[in-house]
Amino acid sequence: VQLVQSGGGLVQPGGSLRLSCGASGFTFSSYGMSWYRQAPGKERELVARISSTGKNINYADSVKGRFTISRDNAKSTVYLQMNSLKPEDTAVYYCSQGWAERFAWGQGTQVTVSS
Repeated sequence: VQLVQSGGGLVQPGGSLRLSCGASGFTFSSYGMSWYRQAPGKERELVARISSTGKNINYADSVKGRFTISRDNAKSTVYLQMNSLKPEDTAVYYCSQGWAERFAWGQGTQVTVSS
């Protein structure tokens, strides 16, 4: 199993970023996928998750209305569109294989929201 993330970087408050996570080594369309984040000194937290078909989606309250998770099963890729970013969104973001399970992790990508 391999999860390769791309995207991220430095953005000003109010800006947008899109994270991508390309998967290989398993039947992508059979698994839910999730995005987590970990800020310095804090525990890793669930940001959003999407079911295998994309019909079921959950968001953390802190990102509802600003972040959108989506997936393209033909490309074995899950996305996290982040809009209206706030300084408190600064963290390392990880994609994960699974809905409630965490079978595998991406390498992590830094998102920094700062003026």
